[in-house]
Parts: sequence; C-alpha cells; structure tokens
Amino acid sequence: MNEENYIEKKIYRHKTIEEVKKKINLLGVSTKLTTFNFLNLRLIGTIIIFILVLYFSDFGYILAPLTSLLYYIGITHILIDEKIKIRRKKLESEALTFFEILTLSLETGRNLMDALEITIASTSGELVNEFKEVLKSVKYGKSLTESLEDMHDNIPSDTINNIILSLTQANLYGSSIIKSLYNQLDYLREKRKLEVKAEISKIPIKISIISVFFFVPLVLIIILGPVLLALTKAEPSSKNTLTPSTNNTW
Repeated sequence: MNEENYIEKKIYRHKTIEEVKKKINLLGVSTKLTTFNFLNLRLIGTIIIFILVLYFSDFGYILAPLTSLLYYIGITHILIDEKIKIRRKKLESEALTFFEILTLSLETGRNLMDALEITIASTSGELVNEFKEVLKSVKYGKSLTESLEDMHDNIPSDTINNIILSLTQANLYGSSIIKSLYNQLDYLREKRKLEVKAEISKIPIKISIISVFFFVPLVLIIILGPVLLALTKAEPSSKNTLTPSTNNTW
C-alpha cells in the first residue's frame, strides 16, 4: 500500500492531493471514498473517454477534449461537491437537536465530556458519528481539545465549526459555554427559517418554468389545432378546382 501511495504521489501534484484530501474529509468519517481512489478514477476515466470518443467519433478531435473535460469536472461535482452540499444541510438540521440536548446536559452541572456522552447516547445521525469519533480518539490517548480540532476539518458548515471552536475554547480554558450555545442555537433556527422561506419563494419560478415547457404548448395545440385541420382539409379541394379539364373539344 505504501508503494502504491509512493507511485501515486509521483503522478499527482502535492497541491492537487491536498485539495482533494481536504474535500473528501468534508464528507465525514463514514465515507468510503479515499483521496487516491478518487484521483485514479478521475484520471483513468478521463483517458478512457478521450480515447473512445477520439476513435469512434467522426469529429473526435473536437469532441474528445470536450467530453473528457466534462467528465473531469462532472465527476468531481457529483462525487464530492454535491455530496458536501447535501451533507452540510443535513448536519445543520441535526445540529439543532444535538446541541440543545448538549446544552441541557451542561446546565445540569456535567462537564463537557460527560455531556457529550449523554448527547451521543440520546441522538443519532451524521453529527453524532463525528462526535463518536471524537470520543474514540480520546479513549486512544488524544486530548478532547485535539480531537475537537481534528473534527473541525470534517465539518463543511461554518456555523457548526463555530460551535466546535467554542467547545474547544471552553474545554481549554474551563469557561462556561451555555450562553454561547444558546446564541448559536438561535442563529441556527433563524438560518433554517430563512432557508425554508427561500425554498418557498422558488416554487412560483419552478411552476412557471414547468408551465412554459408543458402547459403552453398544450394550450397552443388546443387553440391552433382546429385552424390547422381546416387548412389541411382546404388544400386538396383548392387543388381540384385549379386543375384544367382533360376533355378536349375538337
């Protein structure tokens, strides 16, 4: 495995490897996609598509570079960027319940470690899996502060990262975080409301687009259909009246 990584590190630039690795980390601890697997899939797929289009298409010299570029960009968008976007929304929706329980646990006088254990036992989801990884790292010898800092790299949401940063500072300096958590929860609720309102405001636009492509052609067919039928019936009769008589009189 080390030899494979050595070879791949020679093929790809260090900057490219780090960029892809940073993006894949945002997919979370449960993802099965690895940095070098994705890079190999993208490179080999691009080469295969380029060769196939170049060989089988009459316009291969034009289409091969275009299709290869579309695949190169599209696979990154589908396998990484789009999944990060979906995961960010999912994490922020789970964050409300998770941090509310965490705040209530801290209000009872428990320390951060105990409060996290109680919260994890009470909920489930992507965010819980990330905090489970934090507690696992602590059991293996890392400090809670270091584990929370590592978790920061796996979260694509700036709002949740701000809360994690507050937890890290509270654990490091021993300060109270309850008030800060309530402020962050209020912000999450407000953000969620704005997102719902934005989705609702897009509905008329989506309906208008659907109506343009589906309903307007149907209305035009209903209106213009009788006229077109009348024209098609009128054409043969007009041709019959214009044809000269074949009977010649001598």
